[in-house]
Amino acid sequence: MKQNSWINAVFWGNSIALSWMWGLGLFFSVQISFLFGLSGLIAFALPNALGLFLFGYLSQKIAHREIGKASLRLFFEKWSRPFRLSFYLYQLLAITLTIFAIVHYLFEPLLLPPRESGYVAYFLFLCLTVIIILSAATLFGEEFTIKSLKFGHLVQFGILAAAVIVIVIALRPFQFKNGLLVNTRIFHNPRFLGYWIPILVGFMVGPWLDLQQWQRAIQIHEENTSITRSYFFGSIQFFAMLLFHGILSLFVLESYSAFKPTRVGGLEYAHHVIVEFVKIRAGGNLGWLALAYSTFLGVCILTTLDSGYVALKWFLSNHVKASKNPLLSFIPKDLITSPIPTFIFAVLFTLVACILQLELEYFMVFYASFFVGYGVLGVARCFMPNSQNPLPQIRMFATGSLAVAIFAYGYFLVHPGLMIFASLLPPLYVAWLVFKTDILHNRTVVAVRDDESSEEIQPVRATATSINIPAGVKTTELATGGYFEGKWFVYSFMTSYADTNSVGNVYFAMYSMFVGKAREMFFNAAMPFFDLKTTSFYILTRSFEHKFMRESREFERLTVKIRISEYNRKFVTMEHQILDSSNTVLGKGQQKLFFVASKDYSSLDIPPQVMTAFLPYA
Repeated sequence: MKQNSWINAVFWGNSIALSWMWGLGLFFSVQISFLFGLSGLIAFALPNALGLFLFGYLSQKIAHREIGKASLRLFFEKWSRPFRLSFYLYQLLAITLTIFAIVHYLFEPLLLPPRESGYVAYFLFLCLTVIIILSAATLFGEEFTIKSLKFGHLVQFGILAAAVIVIVIALRPFQFKNGLLVNTRIFHNPRFLGYWIPILVGFMVGPWLDLQQWQRAIQIHEENTSITRSYFFGSIQFFAMLLFHGILSLFVLESYSAFKPTRVGGLEYAHHVIVEFVKIRAGGNLGWLALAYSTFLGVCILTTLDSGYVALKWFLSNHVKASKNPLLSFIPKDLITSPIPTFIFAVLFTLVACILQLELEYFMVFYASFFVGYGVLGVARCFMPNSQNPLPQIRMFATGSLAVAIFAYGYFLVHPGLMIFASLLPPLYVAWLVFKTDILHNRTVVAVRDDESSEEIQPVRATATSINIPAGVKTTELATGGYFEGKWFVYSFMTSYADTNSVGNVYFAMYSMFVGKAREMFFNAAMPFFDLKTTSFYILTRSFEHKFMRESREFERLTVKIRISEYNRKFVTMEHQILDSSNTVLGKGQQKLFFVASKDYSSLDIPPQVMTAFLPYA
């Protein structure tokens, strides 16, 4: 059984490596080698492979927090909700970038007629090329599921290995005139740092927003295989593939003295240097060398696209299934859950990008700036309790957009400082967001008072008090009954001897009472005019779950945070957290509510009054 687990980890490692060998890593390994040699290639490949491994290692830690094969899946379903749009945009851009890269850097210099011969012929062949790629990606994506994908990738790796052997025998690319030398002085080059620091930041958190990697990690865990071990093998294979492609480009650059890089806006690009070289060595025809290199690139691209297809189908299906948006009922479900519209958009964008002669780095800017903040915040929400506040979508988007604009300025003006600052801006904002939440969220919140004289809910400042304390008296923050912090209802209080048992710690049954009190305060805040004497419905508890994590004692300040996590036609699910004065989570859980008629206790759909009152906090 243990041996089978190791074999399964190797199979999954191969699939991980191939799926991560997408357009950015595949062709940028050539460009970084062209700009900074072997030292730049290694500095690019190491954080890329390390970020991939760390994702596997940390996701294994997350999976082991709970018992059961479905633990990681359940975690992802809850954790990913605020990032659903980010996940989709990340995947959309990755697919678009990959299709663009294979068309622009392989098919265009190898097969397509030059633009000078006529734009009609060029555009016709360009359309035919992208249709072939779209059809192949759809065919392979429909053929495989996540369970069978590793076997399909194993066969494709065999084809890739054969192509690599042909290339090595034909070119012997590891024979350099000057040898393979690593120069650490490259880290004194400001322009290199302008590339390397964004690469380091972007690739270390990149896998956390990649649906392909999450789907693999979940499936690996459900197959009782080590995620860490699988990603270890995958990162090693991926690192070797990057080195092979980069070293091959260094050999070609040394051998192909007639090569002229593409010049755009004073910048030089050499992504296509190997394609031009093998085309010349093959006599301008598709000889064995050109066929082998095209096969190498084709397998890397196809294994990324079929993985993206399967992952998107999985993600969209789960999203539509869980969504309560009534607009989705007007659109055919098969259309919403299909990745084909996304791939068609990627193909259309590729056509425009090729006609405008864009370059790979124009896409890369988003992974080095825009998505970095979402990735860092996603990691923080996995491991830091005080990062669970509602996601400030508008501010995160504005920060990412600002970072993109600054990075673009720095890139086109060849200003490394701006590129570095742009890549560090989103993580710095997230750090402030996590550690200074009370400052960041200094906004108007709803305070609920316990006294019966309050006839309405009054907006007040969360930190404001109007109580006069005599001089010399030690003060303590006074609970006002609770307030809303985003979609969380927050209720604070102090424990007493009545809450403890004979040992001195808070009795376990009291925690459910604490949550119950917070829930009642939440109801009072959301429905202040609810009258038990005249109501036509009652709210009952169907189930209650709580996981005990740490203990508390008397005279300790506790905070209960409760919110609506999901709902359907009949039931409402509320999740809660109990935290101590240092913001450490003492326990967490959830409860399900249902509704009955006050006259005969017959089951009801969620009453309209409840929908109106609760919807703003759902």
